[in-house]
Amino acid sequence: MELYDKTCISVSKLTTRAYSTSFSLGVRLLNSKYRDAIYGVYGFVRFADEIVDSFQGYNQEELFFRFKEDTYKAINDGISTNPILQSFQLIVNKYNIDHQLIESFLKSMEWDLQKRTYNDDEIKDYIYGSAEVVGLMCLRIFYHDDDSQYEALKKPARKLGEAFQKVNFLRDIKADYMQLGRVYFPGVDFTQFTEKEKKIIEDGIQADFNEAFIGIIKLKREARLGVYLAYRYYLQLFDKIKKAKAREIAHERYRISNATKATLLAKSYLRESVGVF
Repeated sequence: MELYDKTCISVSKLTTRAYSTSFSLGVRLLNSKYRDAIYGVYGFVRFADEIVDSFQGYNQEELFFRFKEDTYKAINDGISTNPILQSFQLIVNKYNIDHQLIESFLKSMEWDLQKRTYNDDEIKDYIYGSAEVVGLMCLRIFYHDDDSQYEALKKPARKLGEAFQKVNFLRDIKADYMQLGRVYFPGVDFTQFTEKEKKIIEDGIQADFNEAFIGIIKLKREARLGVYLAYRYYLQLFDKIKKAKAREIAHERYRISNATKATLLAKSYLRESVGVF
């Protein structure tokens, strides 16, 4: 079983590196005792997201509900022949991840199969399930033996997930709206997206980043650098989007160059080493 478990974790690690070079770099900056667990979480959420986003031409609903059923069976049985679910159940059971977090995540993924527009209450629930709970899973891994710190840092962790998700919404308008017909900002018509609407959205995202930062600098050092690098990466991406015109962002997917990522890494290391963020 030890060899099997290591092999399954390696699949989640490979998935992380294949789908997100920036996130995988952040994981490498975590203390080694956390890395496999974070890979396990990422592999799980990435596969669920791929089912609802990328499997056009297949019965996505059937595939998703099978994945959901297999997820709970893996957790309850403590074993799965699916390497992604095996690595995830190991983490859930080892760190006592709240099953309600998993249920909320799967609920948001299920909505992506059916819903195309959201009201204010629905989008709060969607963002909580699709992003905030992932931050809470990671936070539980960092503080699995310290409930008081976990509780103290829950709000900033949620705000970081919210900020990341909203930046993703802006970055991915071309795919979400133009290709999948999804609108994640209630009341916004992206065929007539105005600078005023864009500024209101950006102000909200900046407020989320500000609250998240308060929690990041309070993280234990073993976890802080990796999370801080992800924060800096998304801030850079956010800044690039802010500089774009409202009429432009629906036609381009914004990215951060490898050179800029390298610069952010170096600066993050320096800030961490001197303790000035």
